[in-house]
Amino acid sequence: MATSPGQGPRAGAEYDPAGPAYSPAGDPAQLLAALGRSWTWILASAVATLVPGILLLVWPEATLHVVAVLMGLYLLAAGAFRFVATFARQEQGHRLPSLLLAVLYVLAGVLCLRNPLQTITALSLIVGLVWLVSGILTLYTALAARDLPHRGFVLGAAVLGIVAGIVVLALPAESARALTRLLGLWLVLLGLAEAGLAFAWRAALGGSSTAVPHGSTGNV
Repeated sequence: MATSPGQGPRAGAEYDPAGPAYSPAGDPAQLLAALGRSWTWILASAVATLVPGILLLVWPEATLHVVAVLMGLYLLAAGAFRFVATFARQEQGHRLPSLLLAVLYVLAGVLCLRNPLQTITALSLIVGLVWLVSGILTLYTALAARDLPHRGFVLGAAVLGIVAGIVVLALPAESARALTRLLGLWLVLLGLAEAGLAFAWRAALGGSSTAVPHGSTGNV
């Protein structure tokens, strides 16, 4: 699940590229922050979620090995997107939850790829827990950040992640085919929610892919 933008940019606002809140030429962290605030980065995260979901839906006869590899790659990609989004937060104290989630995604991805011949139950447990924890933390952030732009999109994505985690954990698939369809469906739904958030953020940026004025807190 993609992270959500922080305080929305003001349309037409002026900003100083050499200012303390935006200095991509100096600090690598500022480069990551600028990238994480871009709507195209959120859209790329949506694509990284949609692609494995579509593959799983159009390839329901995929073996458990293939499903585990696809989910592992998806989790690693999601972890990378979340890691970059962490730097978009200007408040240092608010970066910890996002960083922990990034680590959780990467560890889960490694577990899926390290033992792709694992059981259906183990794979369901890994993916279900990641989605559930991610959804809960995203929901908490959306409720706590009163000035969060497009809050409805973030809340919807958070609830969708929680439901996806609960469904995968509560309804363990009895075959690789059933698990493939279940995971594929939820990946497509989550990817569409992220894409909606990306285009909403694009509208808030006034069509610019990277320009972020002072005061933007970046991604959650």
